[in-house]
Amino acid sequence: MNRRTSPPSRHTAPLTALVSVAAVSALGMAATLVAVPWFVLRATGSGTWTGLVAAAETAGLLCSAVLAGPVADRLPARAVSAGADLLTASALALIPLLHYLDVLALPVLAVLAFAVGAARGPAETARQLLLPDALERASVTVEAGTGAVEAARRTGLMAGAPLAGLLISAAGPVRTLCTDVGAALLCGALVVTLVPSRPRQAGRTAPGGAAASYLADLRAGWAYLGGDRPVRAVAAVLLVTNALDGALNGVLYPAYGSRVLHSSALFGAMVTAIGAGALLGAALYGRLGRRLPRRSLFVGAFLLVGAVRCGTLAVGPPPWALLSLLALTGLGSGVLGPLMMSVAYERVPEQVRGRVFGMLTACALAATPLGMLGAGPVLDAWGVAAALVAVGVVYLGVTVTPLVFPVWRELDMVSSPTTPSDDRNARNREVCRPSL
Repeated sequence: MNRRTSPPSRHTAPLTALVSVAAVSALGMAATLVAVPWFVLRATGSGTWTGLVAAAETAGLLCSAVLAGPVADRLPARAVSAGADLLTASALALIPLLHYLDVLALPVLAVLAFAVGAARGPAETARQLLLPDALERASVTVEAGTGAVEAARRTGLMAGAPLAGLLISAAGPVRTLCTDVGAALLCGALVVTLVPSRPRQAGRTAPGGAAASYLADLRAGWAYLGGDRPVRAVAAVLLVTNALDGALNGVLYPAYGSRVLHSSALFGAMVTAIGAGALLGAALYGRLGRRLPRRSLFVGAFLLVGAVRCGTLAVGPPPWALLSLLALTGLGSGVLGPLMMSVAYERVPEQVRGRVFGMLTACALAATPLGMLGAGPVLDAWGVAAALVAVGVVYLGVTVTPLVFPVWRELDMVSSPTTPSDDRNARNREVCRPSL
């Protein structure tokens, strides 16, 4: 995928379907993220069990992100997406069914949560693989397409949480899970009916002529990730920043709402302001991203997300100023996701996208719990304001890396995933590219 505009086309249905799927999937997932912890807390009163069930879904998502890449590269992406959505719906549907039969033990719930996470990973990766073809059919640039998908995802997340709250009060947390069941089934139906199937790639072979093994495919993905310097730099940034985001989202934001704002309503408004800013940021990137230098955009977005946001919270301005500034920092959040995916689509060859995209997701997921675990002791020892300053300082260090290391200059180079930008990348791509 390159940044040049394709010839005019009217085939917009696949892209519209994938954007709609992003919104519907995020809405259903947000409902589950609210309903399951609410159910566990009400049933047991145990924060430990609540954390274990939440961690089980994350663990399933992490395992599938690492291990399902070769499967996504071998099988038709549309079939993987629809099949994974069906598995997600089945695992979720078992929760209200077993609860109705009064046999839903907490260990069983944890296993089902793991299954839900394990199914979501391949579904998301498969949709990422389907997006380039949809962009070509609709004659839409990669910046506009990834921006639209990110905006739709943000919309679904923002709508899903309050919708779940209303449904929980009206029907209870277990029945609220039916929202996510319906969302998963609808996503599968949209992909099957509106996204055309691409011809399956010819079977890959190892150097000796035998069929490439699963482990060989997995090693090829790791080899590519290690050989492409800009993509490797993005992966390293994801590791660090998602650990910081885990600290903020899981520990410091709730502590700020409780100890500084002393208001759950203001805390909810704070999260909504960030989400609204992110939604606008994704929309702006879709419109303007192609015209802006990526390295500068990367630095500016991370400056807003990290140092400016943490500094704002640490200072503690009046609520009206706080919400306005947080909405401004949310612009950076909305830009970063589609910006990184635009780089990945341009640089990663189609043959290894499933593996590389899955590994990038794994990089993001693996560090999040570490940030949560580390933030607790820092909060207890230093307090909310000092902990926010510490996170902001580390974020600032990440922000300046594109200005220090030459590898980040390659973000502004228009590249093709089949045309390496330097000899070293060429050698690595030749190693990773399966024989067709």
